[in-house]
Amino acid sequence: MALLQLGRTKSVAKRSKKYLEEALYTKLFKEGGSEVTVRHQLNQFIKTRKRVYKWEVGDTLRKLRQRKLYYPALKLSETMARRSMIKTVSDQAIHLDIVAKTRGISAAENYFIELPESSKNHLCYGALLNCYCKELMTEKAEALMEKMKELNLPLTSMPYNSVMTLYTKTGQPERIPAIIQEMKASHIMLDSYTYNVWMRALAAVNDINGVERVIDEMKRDGRVAGDWTTYSNLASIYVDARSFEKAEKALKELEKRNACKDLSAFQFLITLYGRTGNLLELYRVWRSLRLAFPKTANISYLNMIQALVNLKDLPGAEKCFREWESGCSIYDIRIANALIGAYAKEGLLEKAEEIKEQARRRGAKPNAKTWEIFLDYYMKNREVKLAVDCVANAISVGRGDGKKWVPSSVIVSSLMGHFEQEKDVEGAEGFLEILKKAVDNLGAEVFESLIRTYAAAGRTSPVIRRRLKMENVEVNEACMKLLETICVE
Repeated sequence: MALLQLGRTKSVAKRSKKYLEEALYTKLFKEGGSEVTVRHQLNQFIKTRKRVYKWEVGDTLRKLRQRKLYYPALKLSETMARRSMIKTVSDQAIHLDIVAKTRGISAAENYFIELPESSKNHLCYGALLNCYCKELMTEKAEALMEKMKELNLPLTSMPYNSVMTLYTKTGQPERIPAIIQEMKASHIMLDSYTYNVWMRALAAVNDINGVERVIDEMKRDGRVAGDWTTYSNLASIYVDARSFEKAEKALKELEKRNACKDLSAFQFLITLYGRTGNLLELYRVWRSLRLAFPKTANISYLNMIQALVNLKDLPGAEKCFREWESGCSIYDIRIANALIGAYAKEGLLEKAEEIKEQARRRGAKPNAKTWEIFLDYYMKNREVKLAVDCVANAISVGRGDGKKWVPSSVIVSSLMGHFEQEKDVEGAEGFLEILKKAVDNLGAEVFESLIRTYAAAGRTSPVIRRRLKMENVEVNEACMKLLETICVE
């Protein structure tokens, strides 16, 4: 299939019938933004063998990656390559990143190795470096960075930013100032992201004066204008240091730089004003957000309700919740959970249950977080049977990303301790049956508690030794002695 490289001003409405009748991105998101619906629309497009412009493919890949829809992005990229779309080096760098996110680092490395030498420039090297940094593969990242320097590739701030982010995530902020000095010595211009990482590194070692010197240096340099992210970063640092007055000054600067009314900037303002404890400013920003975005997103309501709950303004949180509920098109269980959590914390169990059932009636089933909230309440109130039911429900639902939900070791230990104290063998065994649905190995501590429960209850079980052997578990000496009386044939 021939793909034309045309300008972005080309109108898709005027193209011939050989081409897709609508913009590719519009086609893929026609039924919503879930991975299932996007994959379905992508498969339909592929079957039609309709043509699209090359710029559309690039634009669609960018939007898919923004939404973290990496598998559809990979399929689109590979399909277009098979249909003779010529990939630029920039396209190859993007494809490498998608491969890493879908098939893993080894696959990305193999893709890089198989690239023609002419494609192995700073873009593809930078993409592979970024993959190593995201996976916290320090040795490989450092070796590749040195290789890039040896090859005299034209380095920008981007690879340095990747390495500095890696050091931040691996708890090595003290290494970042040296990288900044290297960038300066190599005449590599620092960008706003560089300054943000540098400030965070200094804040991590409690050098707030150093953070302020970085801001002053950025202003003096003049080449990089601090955007709203710079001041949200600064405000967050001040909040962490409990310098609330300075934090609020930084937030005022953030607002000045949000002339384009970026929704993310409003989200940071709500979160950070909430953390400063300034309820008046929090409501003022909320009103500004509502004016800028009359059709207010669920995530905005979630942030606001969480901030109000944290500031103990339960009536305000309830009012905000009712406002959202009356106009929402999709009932978001996360927003319900914010209020359920507030009610549970205040001991208002009936109200928490009422919101849960209300959400269920509106099509939002309780998720693992919902059951965690009720679990925490029942554990604090020593209502063990109901707590175990919550564990069972949370395991049954699982996590939103498809992974299993597993109760914390503290919860497991506390419940097993209760059964041991009450000499409740049936309760302990029933709980373990539930737990086995979430974990592959129960572990020595759980079996030791079970053995003590049998001993305390004066019960016997000839199969416990066999169960230990099957689980490949070794218990302590005290439990081994107890087994002599428990495992009676």
